[in-house]
Amino acid sequence: MSETPHILYGREQDLDVAEFRRVLVESGLGRIRPVDDEPRLQAMIGGANLIVTARLDRPGRPLVGVGRAVTDSVWCCYLSDLAVSPAAQGLGVGKGLLDEARRQLGPQVSLYLASVPDAVGFYERAGMTRIADAFSYKRER
Repeated sequence: MSETPHILYGREQDLDVAEFRRVLVESGLGRIRPVDDEPRLQAMIGGANLIVTARLDRPGRPLVGVGRAVTDSVWCCYLSDLAVSPAAQGLGVGKGLLDEARRQLGPQVSLYLASVPDAVGFYERAGMTRIADAFSYKRER
């Protein structure tokens, strides 16, 4: 019987673009992110002011999950990416990343996100509330 790996959560503002890309691709989120545009991925990392990570507590500390967000740190935070590698799914990593983001932000900050359809149940089980009246302008490229 295999032992459940220990997960290390933290904040990494200088996340390596190759690690970020790998987790996006492995998680399936890469289908709707610009994973073949490294300068844009690097700009996405640079423009985020909250990046939380999940790493396996083993040699090399491989990245298995990432949450990328923009926030004013006093009122609201938009979590634009939450990606977990398949090898770590079912270990509570997604919920752990949400918890770490909330810990980093503090109780005074609301956390918002737009879910892909397949993940709606996960966010409901994590205790998030659906918002009925949300609007957006789609990016043109």
